[in-house]
Amino acid sequence: QVQLVESGGGLVQPGGSLRLSCAASGIIFRINAMGWYRQAPGKQRELVATITSGGSTNYADSVKGRFTISRDNAKNTLYLQMNSLKPEDAAVYICNADVARSPAGRLATYWGQGTQVTVSS
Repeated sequence: QVQLVESGGGLVQPGGSLRLSCAASGIIFRINAMGWYRQAPGKQRELVATITSGGSTNYADSVKGRFTISRDNAKNTLYLQMNSLKPEDAAVYICNADVARSPAGRLATYWGQGTQVTVSS
């Protein structure tokens, strides 16, 4: 199996910063794209940012210029640096990864459990 574990969430004041991490473990041969999503109470899950294995990134318009996604392929870890946080950024942040578990194995998408981000004064 493959496990994704997020960390780094918490309470921050508007304008503050947080850095989220997502560590992948288990039987992993290769990780292709990885991403961060978020879900606020009563709302649908939405894409925040994605990154390919080569480092190409994509961001939701609402976070462009404030959030930065990155990854450490050697550590199978994904990051999200969040700056200039706004109350509307508050949500559970969830990571995902497209993983091949063997050289000939097909890619499967795995999801973490999420980490809570609260933005409030």
